[in-house]
Amino acid sequence: MKLFEIVFIAVGLSMDAFAVSIVLGLSVERPKIREILAPGLFFGFFQALMPITGYFAGFYFASKVEEFAPWIAFVLLGIIGGNMIRESLSKKEEELNADSFQFMKMLVLAVATSIDALAVGVTFAFFKINIFKAAIIIGLTTFFLSMAGVKIGNTFGTKFKSKAEFSGGVVLVLLGLKIVIEHVLKL
Repeated sequence: MKLFEIVFIAVGLSMDAFAVSIVLGLSVERPKIREILAPGLFFGFFQALMPITGYFAGFYFASKVEEFAPWIAFVLLGIIGGNMIRESLSKKEEELNADSFQFMKMLVLAVATSIDALAVGVTFAFFKINIFKAAIIIGLTTFFLSMAGVKIGNTFGTKFKSKAEFSGGVVLVLLGLKIVIEHVLKL
């Protein structure tokens, strides 16, 4: 597998994290450096870790995870997206960035958006790819796209506030549905 193919895979894998980063950017009025870096670090780390894990875990483990991974991602994204929708409909005004970047929320989002990278790691074993080089490319791609996503989401979100949070929640729920539909229909 050539370098440009790994880069295309990296961009594809990072799209879920990019979409979630846009949603996170919607939740802050003016993101601080920490709020821009956090999604990049969390998502980039897990997008790099999962292919390595998949690569070394073997075919037995991967086949078990592959069957349930879409459902796990669906539940996690559905809970977080549903909560965002609920909060956007709440009449209570609260600080925009009160809990958007909490450690546990970021951890759940990072795991949910990187589960598909686990299966990619298994396929990399077939191609005898240098998994560490591929993981670094995937992690860095996700890191930079996630940071850009926060800025893009923030630019959009400062104009529309609660509607943007509602839309972001819908995006997360739909992302979870897309993952499950692709799994069920074997797309």
